[in-house]
Amino acid sequence: MTAQQKLLRRLSALQFALWELHLYLDTHPSDLQAASMHAKHEKQLSELKAEYESRFGPLSPPKIEGADWLKNPWPWDVEGGEA
Repeated sequence: MTAQQKLLRRLSALQFALWELHLYLDTHPSDLQAASMHAKHEKQLSELKAEYESRFGPLSPPKIEGADWLKNPWPWDVEGGEA
């Protein structure tokens, strides 16, 4: 297993744990221990994402405001068909 695959597995496991804690906290909002675990896992996930992205690139496409992508010229808008 490559280093990239190992990081992706760790990311996946942390995301799963966070989601499960989130669901648990929906029905047990006063459980301070679970809330603390959720915060700890959230911090770990953020750090792990930063590590992955610094080593292997972004995990998701960049966020584009509104319809900014429509402002770029389309291939048929540029002579020769290339933007």
